[in-house]
Amino acid sequence: MSTLQTEVLLETRIADKAGVPVDDVRDVFTEYGLPLVVSPARPRSLRVHRLRVVGERTGDVEPGPFNTPMTFSAGLTALVASNFRGKTSVLELLTWCLRGTPRSEMQNRVRGWLRQVDLDATIAGEAMGFRLDLADGEITSAAVLTGKDAAALADVRAPDPARGVTALLRAASTDSYAEQIAGLMLGRMDLQPLVNSFKETSTQTHGWPAYFGAVYLPAGGDKALLGEVATNGLPGRLLQVFLDLPAAAALTRVKAVRDVRVAEAKARRSAAQAEAAERALEREHLETELSRARDHLADLLPDSENDTPLVDLASAAVQLARTLADAQQAWDEASTTFRRARTERQQAAKLLNDVTESATARLLFHGLNPSSCPRCDQAIDDTRRQQEHQSSTCAVCAREVGGDDEEPQEVTDEARERLATSTTVEVTAKEALERAEETVDSLTRELEAAETQLRRAQSAAQLPARLAAQEKVLRLEGALSVFREPEPPAADTAEARAVTILTAAASLLDQDSKDAAAALFQEVNQEIAELAILFGVPSLEKVAIDRSARLRIFPLGSKPEWFTEQSAGARLRLRIAVVIALLRVGRRYGVSTHPGLLLIDSPKSEEMQSDDARKLFTELASVAAESDLQVVITTADFDLAQATLPAPTIRQAEVGASLW
Repeated sequence: MSTLQTEVLLETRIADKAGVPVDDVRDVFTEYGLPLVVSPARPRSLRVHRLRVVGERTGDVEPGPFNTPMTFSAGLTALVASNFRGKTSVLELLTWCLRGTPRSEMQNRVRGWLRQVDLDATIAGEAMGFRLDLADGEITSAAVLTGKDAAALADVRAPDPARGVTALLRAASTDSYAEQIAGLMLGRMDLQPLVNSFKETSTQTHGWPAYFGAVYLPAGGDKALLGEVATNGLPGRLLQVFLDLPAAAALTRVKAVRDVRVAEAKARRSAAQAEAAERALEREHLETELSRARDHLADLLPDSENDTPLVDLASAAVQLARTLADAQQAWDEASTTFRRARTERQQAAKLLNDVTESATARLLFHGLNPSSCPRCDQAIDDTRRQQEHQSSTCAVCAREVGGDDEEPQEVTDEARERLATSTTVEVTAKEALERAEETVDSLTRELEAAETQLRRAQSAAQLPARLAAQEKVLRLEGALSVFREPEPPAADTAEARAVTILTAAASLLDQDSKDAAAALFQEVNQEIAELAILFGVPSLEKVAIDRSARLRIFPLGSKPEWFTEQSAGARLRLRIAVVIALLRVGRRYGVSTHPGLLLIDSPKSEEMQSDDARKLFTELASVAAESDLQVVITTADFDLAQATLPAPTIRQAEVGASLW
């Protein structure tokens, strides 16, 4: 089945499962930048050939300048030197060149020695030369060169068109180099960023450095089976990518986007519920305060028969104040209506004058007289309007007004009729405004009289307290009258449809991945078990790994155990077995898997007995030779290396001397 057929089939399957048109699926995947293509990965092999380190060492051990080249075998290369004599630094320099940053910080003193670092390597079949210039432990300039083969790059530190050497990137700082290498290597290795949801509110993206964790194996005590990070499901994602399970990267991104969309919708609902609860409490508080204020006002009003008119006067004044407020609002509305009617009458008069005098105005009559551009809201100035009359160009689009002025009298009559109508409306609005003014004046006079009478009737001692109580009651009544109830969040049909589509896509891609894994994992488990036994994992019956990179160990005659329950030495041997199993099974099925390069630092230091170390070194050299695997391993045990490895694979310093 072709790539296009596979893509269309996936679109159709998602649409059928979600119950939406195929176009909706395409729109959602395009909106979030998600791939709909499920295609095999390109080859992503990674091989190192030559490392050259130039600088000047300070201190007590071999001080002075150095210019040390180092080559690496096609299979296993063992770096053998005493402790603290540069073995791990070689792995970190390889990592710095290939990953963009060292895995762990080299000692500042050691970084300060370096002036140049050159690495020749082959990345996915392309020869590349990594050239770093350093000062005070930081990159001052860097370039990645490419040529027809590794030999063409030997001893070349700058582009040389005559030899077919060109630059793939240039950097002027440590940070710039790290950023550019991450992008370059993702592209050359045909890898997609690994995306996962973070606290259900955003996404986290892991790039090339996360993948490199499966090349430079972590220390034995680390919990992650693959890579450096055990959280966010990264070990499982690395496993699926390196087994080339269908749409592993796409599945991760689809799930991450879906999780964030669902979490955002949930957060909006929670926020709306919280606002509703808060507003309900606020209303309850206002109602309670109003009840108390009314009771307080009632206590301040006397109950004797002689003072009964005082209560009536206060009530009448309050009622008049409310009526006056309503009348003032009615006057405001009548005033607005009158001004609008007057403006329309004036415009109608001007329009009548225009159509009487101008054929252009008659032709544009039914287009009315816009005050601004209908697209950008830019105001139409007087100059444009003058040009409309003088040069017959439209004031909106500035195009010449064309056409025949066939019915001038009808246009003029219609304009007169519009003027007459607007004049009538203006007269009616003016009459309504005058009536409203009379009402406001009358109520104002009545209120002033009532307030005067009330002030005279109230006792001087109680007046301030009563007025304050009345004011509080009125204020609380006003607050309740304009109290805004919270509106429920509007349903977002587009987002709901997107979540439905993403959920359907995640389900289908996950099932495809499961189906593909079922066939592969049986062989992967068998390879891991056989290799682990060869590497010295004792009493092992079988293992079982799942798509989340969780590894169960089944010892002979004992209950199953998890990978994290093993000793540091056993964890390291199992990690190596897993990577080699991925390579073997991937090669068997013809899929692009692990890059085929392993960097292993001092495995004997991981609680490993000498016999186990001998077995690991012997078998690792054998497996590397037969599995298209390149291994760079370090050890401080000279006897171990000499006893287990072929001489051509050993790069050894004198006892106590530096490796570079």
